[in-house]
Amino acid sequence: MRGIILAGGSGSRLHPITMATSKQLLPVYDKPMIFYPIQTLVDAGVEEILLVTGGNSAGEFLRLIGNGEEFGLKHMNYTYQKTEGGIADALALARHFVGRDKVVVVLGDNFVQGSIRKAVQDFEAQPEGAKIFLKEVADPREFGVAVLEGDRVTRIIEKPKDPPTNLAVIGIYMYDNSVFDICDTLEPSARGELEITDVNNAYIQRGTMTYEILDGWWADCGSFEALLRSNLLVARERGVRV
Repeated sequence: MRGIILAGGSGSRLHPITMATSKQLLPVYDKPMIFYPIQTLVDAGVEEILLVTGGNSAGEFLRLIGNGEEFGLKHMNYTYQKTEGGIADALALARHFVGRDKVVVVLGDNFVQGSIRKAVQDFEAQPEGAKIFLKEVADPREFGVAVLEGDRVTRIIEKPKDPPTNLAVIGIYMYDNSVFDICDTLEPSARGELEITDVNNAYIQRGTMTYEILDGWWADCGSFEALLRSNLLVARERGVRV
């Protein structure tokens, strides 16, 4: 199993602080944000990791992380996303890195409480397809929302005005290597990006998508409010009174 962390984008919702550095290099309590998704993959047993960066701060990731020795890695791989083409566009850059393997993709501004090791092991045993994590949220209108029928995901709706459920798709995705063929077929959305929701819906249409409900909390640092919540979650996890 290979791992990809997507840490490109301008972080425009966090301007002006992301005009100084990449969003994923901002601190979350006592560590840079990017440390959390790396540790999630390492704890899940993933040893081959590719970090997709972009923008003017790309070199800072190399300076900070190096070859990943701090995480027990022998090597860290890097690639550069020239334009902000969306999550699926960034994922497509990893085609040669993944090869014939399966892959777990983590957004660089997302992290979770606890381990995803069992889910990764389950997906390794899954013959084909994809696996996503779902989490109940207070306001699903801000996320991709899963529609369920029995034990199947039948559709994912991106930022619905009238959400059919409160189950958000969080920023950890597992795919077989046919994900790159799917990326090749995508058309840009109204905002000019290749959307990860379209990738997930393609697997759903094939009937090869599985899911798990995430235990523990999930942090998404895409806005000032979410970044504050993430800092508080981690602080409380460390036993700090806040």
